[in-house]
Amino acid sequence: MASGTGKVTVVGAGNVGANTARRIAEKDLAAKVVLTDIVEGLPQGLALDIGQSAAVEGFSARIEGTNDYADTAGSDVVVITAGLPRQPGMSRMDLLDKNSEIMTTVTEQIAEHSPESVIIVVSNPLDEMTYLASVVSGFPKERVMGMAGVLDSSRLRYFIAEVLEAPPSSVDAITLGSHGDQMVALPGHATVDGRPLRELVDESTLAELFQRTRDGGAEIVGLLKKGSAFYAPSSSAAAMVKAVLGDTKEVLPACAWTTGQYGVSDVYLGVPALLGANGVAGIVELDITEEEKAQLGEAAEAIRSKCRELDARR
Repeated sequence: MASGTGKVTVVGAGNVGANTARRIAEKDLAAKVVLTDIVEGLPQGLALDIGQSAAVEGFSARIEGTNDYADTAGSDVVVITAGLPRQPGMSRMDLLDKNSEIMTTVTEQIAEHSPESVIIVVSNPLDEMTYLASVVSGFPKERVMGMAGVLDSSRLRYFIAEVLEAPPSSVDAITLGSHGDQMVALPGHATVDGRPLRELVDESTLAELFQRTRDGGAEIVGLLKKGSAFYAPSSSAAAMVKAVLGDTKEVLPACAWTTGQYGVSDVYLGVPALLGANGVAGIVELDITEEEKAQLGEAAEAIRSKCRELDARR
């Protein structure tokens, strides 16, 4: 599907959802963007505001706000941001119970109105909510994915650039695993202007960079005092939408269903994924150390355990 065509629905008109819809529209990634929320007037007002910037920003995408899922029918991609955000002192897992109820309701509506869509989950706890959306929708596993790796990798690239006083665009780095404490950083795949990161910083600095990335969301929550990050998450979600709508087969780290890659099967996990019109077209297996592979396995088991809890409650 070419850029600038197709229909994208963003569920949830909070800060992440509104900014995701805005970025998709401003980049003309889709012909139509629908922003939906249960709060009457909220998505309509935000969509009207975004739309009124079209002449200044120079985009032609149409944006509509609604409280009715019927208006989302026939979407090619649905981005789910609905759910409660973290507050100071909360972990992503603290949101499991409440957001699982919201995710179930939302996904049922998506499956009914856009049965051929690709779902991108942004709601936390990310890995478990992606699994739940997959189960509730009944969609093929490749058409349901989660947004976390693009965000975590972007955060890591920013922190590296900050330490080395380099442009973030000159930094290549990737994170895999869980969105949270069991994020797996890959120092062997990090470069700055093509130079290996390990040649530029010592091991203690590496450890600090990786830990700050793991805590990246919590750091922002603590500073904001109310709510959580939304600029970087919305950019990351829009990047995934671009890859799907454009059928680019771009490799982006995403929460995807594993089938033996990295020694992990039958669980949603952050891995390098080829994204295209039908969702995850494949998973790329990078050359990683045995320790990193073990860390991925541990992250997968932790996610699997929480998914069992979700299954038991359904």
